[in-house]
Amino acid sequence: MPPASTLPPFRPLTSCPVCGDADISPWKKRTFDTLNLNKDQVKITDSEYGKIWDLFCCGLCGHIFANPSPSPEFIDSLYSQVEDPSYEEEAEGRARNFLGILRTLEKLRPAKGGLFDVGAATGILLALARDRGWIPSGVEPSGWAVARAAARYGLSIVHGSLADLPESRGPFQAMTMVDIIEHTPRPREAVAKARALLETGGLLCLVTPDIHSPAARLAGKRWWHLRPGHLAYFSKESLERLLRDAGFMIVERRRYAWTFSAHYLAARLLPDRFKNGRSASLLKRIRIKLALGDSFEIYAMKEPLP
Repeated sequence: MPPASTLPPFRPLTSCPVCGDADISPWKKRTFDTLNLNKDQVKITDSEYGKIWDLFCCGLCGHIFANPSPSPEFIDSLYSQVEDPSYEEEAEGRARNFLGILRTLEKLRPAKGGLFDVGAATGILLALARDRGWIPSGVEPSGWAVARAAARYGLSIVHGSLADLPESRGPFQAMTMVDIIEHTPRPREAVAKARALLETGGLLCLVTPDIHSPAARLAGKRWWHLRPGHLAYFSKESLERLLRDAGFMIVERRRYAWTFSAHYLAARLLPDRFKNGRSASLLKRIRIKLALGDSFEIYAMKEPLP
């Protein structure tokens, strides 16, 4: 493979990246300059809501995706540069979000073992999993986040991408992909790699936005999941197709709930007003749970080969 610097950063797609069908058509026009996409626009706490790529929709499975699509090498190069201190400031709320995932995994699989987190960020989920008896490991493209996970939690997270991991790293008993699959231009390859790293009967938890949810429709162009870092939006049908074709059986479906500080939410609505001061300090101590129902939370089991 040629080095990333010689690869074209965008390529037109002639078929759906989930089901492979050629019945694809334009859905929405882009609302930002994709050619000048930068690292700050793809960080986890980016608040450029309403900014989308040129989006196409698959007539067969309903998957919505960026077209032209950025190359994985281009996307990886951006995420490798990301620094996001605001993510760490919300560690308490994010831990509450992840606790529900771990409890569900433990309900479905009482015997704990190795848990691998894809896009592990600063290690909040993995640290919590370790405290609950799991053996934690993960992968993260941001060098800054990997360093923070080591300094704060003593975690040794692989610095890189899921695609580059050798299958010999497994097998794991569980894997988590929380708000990751919508960031990749090649979702089939990502889920296939997850399957290869799991043991037979192992569980994959996948969380991703639902663009057809009532909350998404109500918010319209200002829906908070419409953002530069998101290259794809799954329908119920396309998500189930993705997992089924990769050799997974869905065993539980839920809706993901978010917990943030009031300051985090207010700063996204009025960023210049709540940067600091007494009001900011007070709002940081108030926790708000958002059960908007606008993200899938899917648990799927790796089935044995036929």
